[in-house]
Amino acid sequence: MIVAEFIASQRTKHGVPHAIACRALEVSQSWFYKWINRKPTARDQRREQLDEQIRRLFTVSGETYGSPRITRDLREAGWKVSENTVAARMVELGLAGRPPKRRRSLTRPGKRPVARDLVRRNFTAVAPDVLWCGDVTQIDTDEGPLYLATTEDLFSRRMLGYAMSAHHDAAVVVASLRMAATTRGGDVDGVIFHTDRGSEYTAAATAAACRTLGVVQSMGRVGSALDNAAAEAFNSTLKVEFVHRHRFTTRAEARIKVATWIADFYNTTRRHSANDGLAPIPFEHQMAHARAVSATQVRTEVA
Repeated sequence: MIVAEFIASQRTKHGVPHAIACRALEVSQSWFYKWINRKPTARDQRREQLDEQIRRLFTVSGETYGSPRITRDLREAGWKVSENTVAARMVELGLAGRPPKRRRSLTRPGKRPVARDLVRRNFTAVAPDVLWCGDVTQIDTDEGPLYLATTEDLFSRRMLGYAMSAHHDAAVVVASLRMAATTRGGDVDGVIFHTDRGSEYTAAATAAACRTLGVVQSMGRVGSALDNAAAEAFNSTLKVEFVHRHRFTTRAEARIKVATWIADFYNTTRRHSANDGLAPIPFEHQMAHARAVSATQVRTEVA
């Protein structure tokens, strides 16, 4: 059937007559007409339906999902399909995400005393509000650069706080940190906040905000992206899956669209490998429910 479709495509795309294509491929014209005119089988119909769903899910993801995440979506929708099959169909359909662009470092080491590294590249947490990480990244607009500061909970990879400014300074970092605290209801005493040693994180204003909130600062080494790899990973995801696919005319446009992507897609919908394929907020809800059930069972057994 693939050979017959190829012969038909040569006439449509390149004007090559069926007879010539058949002779070149050493198949008879009668065979070609038999196959090209036959009714689609159940297998053909299923493949067409699968291709349609793969295209739809790829589009819904902003053309960023690969075969693992699309396979999960398909299975949740009731499809019985392997990841290898999805990968093969995506190749056939020409569906693939864009490669990441090389990131320009924004880190300018501060002159103030820095905090110790309390994380040591162990970017995992056993519960919410145990370990957060933060970073600043640049988003280009026609008006000039816009700087995004983020605060992420490493339990669920949820983006708790995010703030944007035309200025690369401590104010945008403090705004992001305060938003994160507000998201968690204000009680974040004892949370470790891990970052690089950029001047905006070693600034007196950032240290004062952390003291007020009860947040404990932790910092990696200068020039080592791996020491803040979790925050760097989010920046890469944001750039590859969203920012590099759009042109922002103004900073205001970029602010609205980036905030919408974080709130309405990244936190709520985008599947994350660290969460067993769940988006950050659904993962938090699932874990909270599981722990509540477990606690109820323990109390019942004790009683």
